Amino acid sequence: MTIEPFKVAVAEEVLTDLKQRLERTRWAEDFGNDGWEYGTNGAYLRELVAHWRDRYDWREHERAMNAFPQFRTVIDEVPIHFIHVRGKGPRPMPLIMSHGWPWTFWDYRKLIGPLTDPAAYGGDPADAFDVVVPSLPGYGFSTPLTRTGLNFWSTADLWVKLMERLGYPRFAAHGGDWGALITGQLGHKYAERLIGAHFTLMVPLDLFTGGAVDPADFAPEEKHWIGENARFFADDAGYFAIQTTRPQTIAFALNDSPVGLCSWILEKRRAWSDCGGQVETRFPKDDLLTTVMLYWVTRSYGTSARYYYEAAHRHWQPSVEGLPVVRAPTGIMVFEREVLKQPRRWAERYYNLKRWNRFERGGHFAQVEEPERVLADLRTFFGALRQ
Repeated sequence: MTIEPFKVAVAEEVLTDLKQRLERTRWAEDFGNDGWEYGTNGAYLRELVAHWRDRYDWREHERAMNAFPQFRTVIDEVPIHFIHVRGKGPRPMPLIMSHGWPWTFWDYRKLIGPLTDPAAYGGDPADAFDVVVPSLPGYGFSTPLTRTGLNFWSTADLWVKLMERLGYPRFAAHGGDWGALITGQLGHKYAERLIGAHFTLMVPLDLFTGGAVDPADFAPEEKHWIGENARFFADDAGYFAIQTTRPQTIAFALNDSPVGLCSWILEKRRAWSDCGGQVETRFPKDDLLTTVMLYWVTRSYGTSARYYYEAAHRHWQPSVEGLPVVRAPTGIMVFEREVLKQPRRWAERYYNLKRWNRFERGGHFAQVEEPERVLADLRTFFGALRQ
């Protein structure tokens, strides 16, 4: 039951070792790949790595992380790291926010201040939240993970125990990517505990066992999403095939090579964001590298990749039969450049849908790409559920 304060403090020898590895990189040849058709573009990767080696200052970003109150606890033999910031307002609403892959807890940094202290950002103190942002099991500082079997639905069980431990028997939840599946499971299995569930991605909870959406549910203005979803699985899902089947094989490579790890994560940040092929329009070099660093310094790529394997090999089963599957009041944000988009007609059956908002700009990392829009939608949706 112990909750201990936590500060990020990476040992200097880890940073020294990293610099030496960067200096000794054995580069792969890259040709005919100006448009990233074959994967990560070598010229840009060299430019990014040069910045990493010569100009990037991890300690600066470490200090920024430590400006937030962070903690660690152990639940069911699983180490859990989390930010916990109490709101400044008359009745802050407890809100847990779950990230995905290749995300980290740090992808929520732009939202924490405005959510917890709205008055300091020109908002209404009545909209304040108590914000909890955990690192998923096996990700970042929620390590080392030495148990098998941890996936999105078992993480939802851990989150309920975490929130109870923090004194929140009822709470709100938000998520994208894996965080959307975790939030969906919370809204399914623990609907009575959830004030509401808010998403930036819609996927059926039985996705890994063949769950699918009927094409007939797509309205005329949504029909183009069918082709876009199909293209994602055909052209962008190589990582998915590897991480659901043999994650440990590639873990040895990416745990040993910082440039390999950077290449693997960079390509997804570019491909899945609404950046028009120019990744730095959404993620400056330091932001890209801080994400990579949070995997590198914690040696967590392998266990983060296993999260896919565990979802694919330990199948989700419903806790409650019937529709809606996600019974908690639900708010959904649909970003046009999200990697998967589902029709409203399906969402109205699958979720206890209370709010649907569609945006022309923004991609898979909306919490970083379009934080103002996510913030406004969170305030509006949960504002209607405050008592």
